[in-house]
This record gives sequence, structure tokens and C-alpha cells, in this order.
Amino acid sequence: MENQFYQSFDQERLLSDSRIVPGEYRSAFQIDRDRIIHTSAFRRLQNKTQVFFSGEYDFYRTRLTHSIEVAQIGRSICNRLNKTSKHLRSDFSVDADLVEASCLAHDIGHPPFGHTGERTLHRLMEPYGGFEGNAQTLRILTSILFGPDRGMNPSRGFVDGVLKYKTLFGEVPNQKHHYLYAEQVPVLEFMTGGAGFPEHLPPGKTRNGFRSIECQMMDWADDTAYSLNDIADGIHAGFITADKAQQWGESKSLTVEEGGVLDELLEAIRRNRVESAIGKKIGQFIAAADLEEADGFMSDLTARHRYRLVIDPEVEKACGVYKGLSLDLVFKSQQLQQLDRKSDFILTRLFEVFDELYIQPEKPGSQHFRLLSDEEEDLIFSQETIEARARVVCDVLAKMTDGIASRTYRRLFDADFGSIVDLV
Repeated sequence: MENQFYQSFDQERLLSDSRIVPGEYRSAFQIDRDRIIHTSAFRRLQNKTQVFFSGEYDFYRTRLTHSIEVAQIGRSICNRLNKTSKHLRSDFSVDADLVEASCLAHDIGHPPFGHTGERTLHRLMEPYGGFEGNAQTLRILTSILFGPDRGMNPSRGFVDGVLKYKTLFGEVPNQKHHYLYAEQVPVLEFMTGGAGFPEHLPPGKTRNGFRSIECQMMDWADDTAYSLNDIADGIHAGFITADKAQQWGESKSLTVEEGGVLDELLEAIRRNRVESAIGKKIGQFIAAADLEEADGFMSDLTARHRYRLVIDPEVEKACGVYKGLSLDLVFKSQQLQQLDRKSDFILTRLFEVFDELYIQPEKPGSQHFRLLSDEEEDLIFSQETIEARARVVCDVLAKMTDGIASRTYRRLFDADFGSIVDLV
């Protein structure tokens, strides 16, 4: 039975010369999902920070395990709504493979060292067009996943599924995050089918809130995973204890409902039932999502923009409690702030060296040392502008794992580390 929710517009690929392989049995969105899973960019997420440095302990989440959890939650949200929503039916349903693909790819552009790494690269790249994790995800998928000028040729539905932000760098003053690179205009135009954004969707928060239904499912799955699972990791690591959580609650002006959320968590900690309690909450967060009709400027082009995801307000409040608790007791803790400072220092020093050698090699007195591969150096020096050279250098840094970035730093700056037989 053909799914009427999607048309050729949704399945069209970025490159017009794309061809269907004879005997292909997969849908366009299954192909998108499979291409993501079998890439080095996806595998590198296993050594990139989610909350704690990757490799710190075996059971803490990394970007890879987080992405897998988001994909499971996203697919469950989709499957549940396909069965329960009055707006959907068997021949008119949201594609679970597309939602899963969007979830698996949503963090593929994140650099080493988590959000600290993202903020650091934005600061360093601000003169050259900025750095943003979602924009880098789009760049990888459309331009560099399989080589310097070879992306995965994604479908329009998949591009829209991962495209959380539609504002371009420079369109909003003092923009620090939530933007696309200025050079990504052609991909944005592909996503909209060439339709320009209307006046009621100006750059900034309003335009960034314009998302396909699959993107909305991915975003709620992401919120679910990190708000709940970051709590679990924080508890296992000893940052969140019953006493600390109770003191945190007493210092806040929590509503009765928010206090009840915290009380549930305190009971789970004291009874050593955190994993089962978090698992139950994930189910409640999935069940909290529903669909309602929406009217947008792309509604006539695709059913993907005819609906919005609505979340039970009480569950949204609970999500906010978990995020606030993690932020104050884990991310703002002395231990993580020290690691964040170190991460910022490592990336800054690496960028400074690459800046001197590759971005602005014409600086007086600079001497060239070959620190990157022949392919990477040739690509950098083939760029015609300083901004383009900086973007390729940024690609090199952003794809590094935590371990590679740390070892590269030590090899360059630690006199007692490194060997001529080191490969990475």
C-alpha cells in the first residue's frame, strides 16, 4: 500500500543527476538511514563527549549511544502516533525510517568535547563564518561526508528532518548559535523547493521554529533522551545525590507539579531504582506527544508541514526540571567546568597552530610544518579565499574525536609525548 503522506517532492534528492540502482528494494528514506549508519562520521560519535569525556567509564553515554537512544525514541513516537492520531491512517502516515534517519544524524556535525567544543569553534571561526553543530551536520551530509566535494546526496525529506535552524549566520546581530552557514543558501532553497521565507517568518527564533513534523519528532526525542539520560549518568557519576537534589529543589521556586517531579526522582535515587524510573519516564514522554493541524507556507507542497507536534504541558514542565537539575549539579560543577576549560584550551591552541600554517600562512616569519595529510593540505591550499581555508581547517578539527584532539595536542605541545611511529 503506497503511503500518500509523501510525494516525489519529498523524495527528490539534492543532486538532480542521481540515479536509482537497478533492483533497489529500499525506499528513499531507508537509503538515507543506511548511508548514515555505515560512515566513519557516525562511528566517530563513539569517542565524542555527551556529558562526560568519552572513555571515562564504559557505561557513560557518548554521542553515539545518545544518537542511538534518540533514534529509538523518535521511532517510537512516530509509530505510536501512526496508530493513535486521528490525522493519520495506514495509507497516510509519518515514515518511521525517515524519523530514525533524522535522529541518527542529528549530532553527526558535533565537534569533540561536547557543547564546549561547539562554543569554542564558534568563537574561533566567528571572523570566517562561524561554527554551529547543526550547520556542520548539514555540511557533512550535503558536501563532505564521502570526500572534499561529495556528500551523501540526501533526499529533501531527510534534509528537512535534520534542519532544525533556518537562519543564516549574520542575519541576526551577535548570533552565537542556532544558525546555518551563509554559504548553505542553496541547500536551504532546495529544502523549500525554491520558495522564499514569507515576512511572518523573519530570521531568528521565529524562522528556526519552522520545522517539518519529522524534525519536530527528532527534536522531542532528543529532549527526552538528554533530559532523562543525562540525569541517569549524573546520578551514576555521583554528581546528583538525593541530598544534593533536595537542596537544589529547596533553592528553587518550584511549582507543586515540579516539586512532585523532583520527589519522584528522589524516591528513585533512595530506593536505587533510577534505571527503571528513567525507563518509565521515557515511555511517558513518548506518550505525551500528539499531532494537530498546522498551516504554513509549505503546507501545500508537502504533508510534512501540515502538522505540528504538541506536547503535554505537564511533561514539558517535568523535562524542564530535569534539564535544570542537570545544568546546575552536573554541567556547572567544578569538575566539569575544569574539563570544559581544558577542552577550550586544547581546541584553541590547535586552531592557532593551524591558523598560522594553513589559514594565514603569509604571516611574516612563519615556517611551514606539514601537520596534516597530503590530501587535507592540498584541499586547504586549493581554496581561493581565507574564509574557505578556515572552513576546511574547521572541518579537520570538528571531525576529531576527543581522543584524537587530545593526542594531537600532546604531540604538538608535550615534549615527552609522541613518537615517529604514531599514526594518529
